[in-house]
Amino acid sequence: MASKAAEKAKAKVKQLKAQLKAMRKEISTMRKAARSTATGGPEARPAAAADTPSGSGADAASAAPAASTGAAASGTPAAPAARGRKAITVSPLAPPAFPGLPAIEGVEMAAAAAGVRYAGRTDVMLARLCPGTAVAGAFTRSLTRSASVLDCEAKLALRQNTANGAAIIVNSGNANAFTGAAGAAAVTEVTGAVARCLDLPAERVFSASTGVIGEALPAGRIVAVADQLAASLAPADFAAAARAIMTTDTFPKGAGATVEVGGVTVRIAGIAKGSGMVAPDLATMLVYIFTDAAIAPLTLQRMLARNLGATFNAITVDGDTSTSDMVLVAATGQAGNPRLADLRSRDARAFERALAGVMRDLALQVVRDGEGATRLVEVAVSGAASDAEARLVAMSIANSPLVKTAIAGQDPNWGRIVMAVGKSGAQADRDRLSIRFGEILVAEAGSVAPGYRDVDGAAYMRRQEIAIGVDLGLGRGRFTAYTCDLTHRYIDINADYRS
Repeated sequence: MASKAAEKAKAKVKQLKAQLKAMRKEISTMRKAARSTATGGPEARPAAAADTPSGSGADAASAAPAASTGAAASGTPAAPAARGRKAITVSPLAPPAFPGLPAIEGVEMAAAAAGVRYAGRTDVMLARLCPGTAVAGAFTRSLTRSASVLDCEAKLALRQNTANGAAIIVNSGNANAFTGAAGAAAVTEVTGAVARCLDLPAERVFSASTGVIGEALPAGRIVAVADQLAASLAPADFAAAARAIMTTDTFPKGAGATVEVGGVTVRIAGIAKGSGMVAPDLATMLVYIFTDAAIAPLTLQRMLARNLGATFNAITVDGDTSTSDMVLVAATGQAGNPRLADLRSRDARAFERALAGVMRDLALQVVRDGEGATRLVEVAVSGAASDAEARLVAMSIANSPLVKTAIAGQDPNWGRIVMAVGKSGAQADRDRLSIRFGEILVAEAGSVAPGYRDVDGAAYMRRQEIAIGVDLGLGRGRFTAYTCDLTHRYIDINADYRS
């Protein structure tokens, strides 16, 4: 009996030793692979500034060696070593390619790899704007706004002296938010370096940062590539600039337009970043729009402000408002059109429509690149007691995790829309409410619509672009919001955002 027990114990020990040997071999293989990647490959992130999504063209990552050398020479801590990068899954809602944007006279751009957070990827963008440029801006309403946002707000509150031109410097990888006095000092250091390189007053240098919140911005790394950026300035390469400001984005975003103003062709071109932490009050977005129009600064500011509501403040991915977002519009005045000053003029209205179109295009691209998104969703609310109440209902639906997960699962669960209407805080009457999926009438007069078949709703939900229509039957108020579905990929991206 004892002999059998001993033999059984020996066999168990032998089995455990074999398993341990196999585990050691596997660990050794993994370590070798990690060392191989660290010596030659870029680092891990879901998607990033210098990442080149499939079909989106070449990148400017060749600037990395110069950036690293400069940082070391200035005494700034060396940029982190590159690590193995996770595969990038480009959003299925992405446009086929970055658009061809019109050249904007008076705008020059450059991009470089400064190693703000990761080595080997383009993470800083500089734009130089010619003398005579008017600048307008809109910013997040977060009460924990970043140092860059506060600095830009203060500068745009001043009377603009456009004679000196202007500059915009943007980094990805670090948001410089919730960083106290050190964050403000970092902004001063970066904008001061750009001002010296370009011979500009510091109050005409606007900065932005996007990335991880609560970590000190390594300003020295950006300052170290300032001369390189200044020397590289050239007529705007919008695609490279758009890549330089990406974080979890899976594709660079751009939009443009041309419009006749006073018999002269005026051009507009814009770039944006944004994928997660997206909600009204600008979402986690950095948006830069450039035009060669001649326009008064106050007129430009008013145009921007009154078109936010239907564009950048009408989108949501996850209902979270960022600390760092901003929209800057720069007008160089080089088109030669009669200067726009009267918002009521025919030329001003034509230009404003074109500007609003570019803003809307960029806003929808942000939703198309929502983290983990597989469907673009339009939520159009009509018949509300007021536009403000229509907005409450639209955003309640667009931000509902239950609605968004049902869409991800291709489930026409219209009861969740009823729920979202009821919790919105807006006036609603069950017996006047109607719901549609596209042209399909789903519910009306307090119950499911006669003739509605769930199989038709399910077939509609298989589309990549979905329109949900809600009429409250109470008045003339209306609002349209844009969102995306909520998939497990959103969790995958955000669960290890900093790792």
